[in-house]
Order: sequence, then structure tokens, then C-alpha cells
Amino acid sequence: MLANLPTASGIQILVCIALTAIIGVATWAKVRQAKSHDGSSKDVFLAGGGLSWLFVAGSITLTNLSTDQLVGMNGNQMLLLAWWEICGFAGLLILAFVFVPIYYRNNCTTVTELLEKRYKGKSIRTLISALFLFGNILIYLPAALYSGGLFMQSLFGSNLPIIYFAGILAAISAAYTIFGGLRAVAVMDTYSGIGVLGLAMLIVILAVAAVDYDIVTDVPMERLSMIGGPDSPIPFHTLFTGMIFIQIFYWSTNQNITQRAMAAPTVKEAQKGVMVAALIRILIVPPIVVIPGIVAYKMFGDIGDAAYGRLVAEVLPGWLSGAFAAMVAAAVITTFSAVLNSSVALYSVDFHEQFVGPVKDHWKLAAAMSVLLTIVAIMLVPLYQNAESIINLLQQLNGLLSMPILSAFIAGLLFRGVAAPAAVCGVIWGVLLYGIYSFRLEPAGIITMHYIDFMVVTLVTSVVAALFVNRFILGNRARFAGFKEALT
Repeated sequence: MLANLPTASGIQILVCIALTAIIGVATWAKVRQAKSHDGSSKDVFLAGGGLSWLFVAGSITLTNLSTDQLVGMNGNQMLLLAWWEICGFAGLLILAFVFVPIYYRNNCTTVTELLEKRYKGKSIRTLISALFLFGNILIYLPAALYSGGLFMQSLFGSNLPIIYFAGILAAISAAYTIFGGLRAVAVMDTYSGIGVLGLAMLIVILAVAAVDYDIVTDVPMERLSMIGGPDSPIPFHTLFTGMIFIQIFYWSTNQNITQRAMAAPTVKEAQKGVMVAALIRILIVPPIVVIPGIVAYKMFGDIGDAAYGRLVAEVLPGWLSGAFAAMVAAAVITTFSAVLNSSVALYSVDFHEQFVGPVKDHWKLAAAMSVLLTIVAIMLVPLYQNAESIINLLQQLNGLLSMPILSAFIAGLLFRGVAAPAAVCGVIWGVLLYGIYSFRLEPAGIITMHYIDFMVVTLVTSVVAALFVNRFILGNRARFAGFKEALT
């Protein structure tokens, strides 16, 4: 995919290692000042509630941004993909002003705790935690390692299998989670973010300069248009159907993101951090995930996921390739370690404490689970090698979990009197419905609806299914609470 990247020299490899080590040392020095050792879940998974707005913003930004976006979004080679990031701005606003106050008011460590309190039942909490873990272990963790390992393999011109590079990245990522918990992950995210965003913007500038600041000539209009047609990755009408719900799920109810916002000392500090992340999301991220792909189309034609790597090889000075490798490594490490920490939090708080017994020292349990999940993620890396487009594959797989999970939050927040078993039925319905659509009905041409549109169908019918089971099978009457009461 990225075979056109130049082979790195020994000096460039040393630069990559040195920069990665500097970030690690700086993170250790910062964490060492504040890290407590009480072994509580709040200490390990919420940084003791001590993250300032700067680290909340940095961690949210780098948890989301990785090579699957830099490679995958640019691989579509069209400006249209910027909508994912532009709409993410709205999702972060909803997190800041709707969900953050709710999570803090309910003293949550995981988002699933909120569901247990709303439904007054553990079954929905257990199911949603299991789905989050399923997605993290089978989708997010191995996909991050695969895209990062592939990029590093191409950058260094090595004949070593991708899994070797993936293993190195995974080991470094796991070390942050094991030895520093969320505090180390957030600090490392923030320090890395300066280099990742800075160098990515430099690549944009160099790319545009390479084509004399003209990205329009010889590029088909459909590649430049922000109004997607029916057959495009993002048809324009979907911005008003499923897109907003995708963003609400990802930014406001997804443990991997919200855990960072829940680790600030106050609601206002958390909101400040989320708002800064939102500004980065709309001002900096869109250009770096689409413009290089357009320039690559103009220079090399339609080359898919190879676009970003080939462009970098063309425009980036050789002496900077070591720093670029460090940037790629940092992007993968930050994403993997963040998702790993969230996964361990879900297991420790929602499963081990609930079904095994109280945890005396969450540091020890987190270390053991981090090692186990890291090994599983590395073993799953080869499954992603046949994907035509990383980013499109991830978005479709996310639909299997996102809308069913969001339906539980909607039914629980907007309605009163819905029993936990009813919400469980709604979620199961949604997973089955979207699974049948994705793997049977849509491939066979039986349903031709775009997957973003079908997410709305999945969400609405999941809520309806929960309310139906609640009323006609469990005999409970649900009352619409309204938006104002939902926030209390």
C-alpha cells in the first residue's frame, strides 16, 4: 500500500527512536510528579480526577487521530471525507454541554455506569460493556496496529512482516497503560500531539506548494465537491440523517473518548478541554486528512490508500523522514494506549468488580489485562491486510455497535420507566438488524440504502423495540421525560 516510501537510513531510524524516547521520558517526568499509588479505579482510569483542560484536549484529539485516518481518509482522495471531522465538531459540543454534566453529576468512571443508574439494572450495563470490549478488541486495537505497522514497514523499506512492527508499537503502547494509567496516556497524547499535528500540517503545506498551490486543475469535480452524490462515501443527505447520530455516539457515549473528559477535576475544566479539542477538530484536522489525498490524485492518479505514503515520499525532505516516522509511531501509540486503557477500565469496573470480586489494586489487574489484550490485538492484525479501504471498513463495522448502543442511552435519558431487560432487547435487535443488513441484505442488493441512512433505521427501531418490550411484554408504562428532565 505504501511501497513508494523511501528506505530510511540508519540516522533517520535513530532520529525516530530518539524522538519517541524523548516523548517517553518527558511523559514519565510529568507523571512522576502527580501519580498516586492507591490502586483505586479513579486513580488508574481517571488519572485521579486531575487532568487539566490541556491534557483533556490533547488526549481526546490524539485518541481519535491515528494512521487509519491519515492513510484511510486521504486514501479516498476526495474533499468529501472532511465531513467526518467537520461534523465531529458538533459531536464534541454535545459532549461538552450535554453529556459531561450528566457524567459528572452521576460520578461515573465508565459510561455504562450511567446506564445502570438510569435503568436501575445491571444487565444493560453488562451488555453495553461487552459490546464496547468487542469493538475495541476486534476493531479498534488491531486496526490501529495494522495501519501503523504497514506504514512503518513501508517507511523503513523493510522486508520484515507487518506484525513485527505492530508488535513493537503495541509493546510501547501497553507500557504507557501499565506503568502510568490514563494520566500517562493523556500526557503522552498531548506531547505527541504537538509533533503529530505540526508535521501533518507541514506535509499539507509542502504538498500544496508542490503543485503550485493549484489543487483544482486536472482533478475531477467529484473529487473536490463537498456535496456527495448517491454513490459517494458520504451522500450529502446523510449529513442530515445518520451522520449526527454517529457523531453523538462516537464523541459523547463512547468510553474511549468520554473517559478523557471524565478525568478533569471539575465540569468546567472538562468542558474547556473538550472545547479546545473541538476547535482543533474543525480548524486543523480536516485539511490534514483530505488535502494530501487530493494532491496525490493530481500527481499520481487514483492510487487509493497508497496516496498519503507516496505523497510524503515525494514532498517531505529526506532529513525529516525520521521525525515523520516518530510522528507515525506516536499517532499509533497514542490511539492504541488510549483504547487499551479504556478496555481495561471496562473490564475492571464492569466485569471483574461485578462478577469476580472487589479489586484491591487496579494497577496490578490493569497490567495483567493490558498484556492479555495486547497479545490478542497483535494476533488479529493479519485479518486487516485484505481491506480495500481502512477508513470505510471501520465506519461500516462501527455501525454494528454504535446505533444499538446509542439507542440504550436515548431510551434511558429521554424516557422514564423503561426496564433494563427492555433496553437489552432493543440493543440486541439493533445489532442483529444491522448485522443482517451489512452481511446479507446490502451485499445481495436486497436493500440498497446507504449504510449511514440505515444507521437511522437501526437506531429508531432499536428504541421502538425497547419501548415495545417494556410495555407489551414486561407490562411497564414508559413516560417521555423531555430534554430538560433528561439532563438532570
